Amino acid sequence: MRYYLSFLFLSFLFSCEKNKLDHTSLLEETIDDLSIYQLPSVWNTQDGRTIEFKDLKGKPLVVVMIYTACRTACPRLVADMRMIEEKVSSKKMKDIQYVMVSIDPINDTTEKLKQFAKDNQMEGSEWLFLQGTENGVRDFANIMAVKYKQINPIDFSHSNIISVFDRNGVMNYQKEGLGLVNDEIVDRIIAVAKN
Repeated sequence: MRYYLSFLFLSFLFSCEKNKLDHTSLLEETIDDLSIYQLPSVWNTQDGRTIEFKDLKGKPLVVVMIYTACRTACPRLVADMRMIEEKVSSKKMKDIQYVMVSIDPINDTTEKLKQFAKDNQMEGSEWLFLQGTENGVRDFANIMAVKYKQINPIDFSHSNIISVFDRNGVMNYQKEGLGLVNDEIVDRIIAVAKN
């Protein structure tokens, strides 16, 4: 009788553990239809690694599209992103990824992105610079509602939008950048990070 009860208890224990594992793997496989993790595009980082957006799953993302040769709007967007990162990290929020996606994949090589990160004091692990294919960049820009147009071989006209994605890759908030002076976007990032 004692062996029978032990056997029943162990069977129950393992069946619960199996159900827990099946449930966890099901949650991991479920991706929201509006998530950027659905994008099949492959990206190169400033460190020469190859990633997909789904590799960033689990982190809130603050994303902007720039290009390194820009001398007008992009330096201000970069300053906005640095200000946002400083304010958010001062609130003890650590697991947020700040992503700079190049709209000029031909000229913005991984080496240029790495130098750009260094020149702008954005070398910490919280900063991620991405170079994709022209199609990948176009698809991502469409999701972000960023308009851009190449004016000449090294110059683009483009939207200046900062986007906040939740841990599931779903856009939660957007704000026009360039000289941000309010804390609204910082508050939204913190709210997303707490969920």
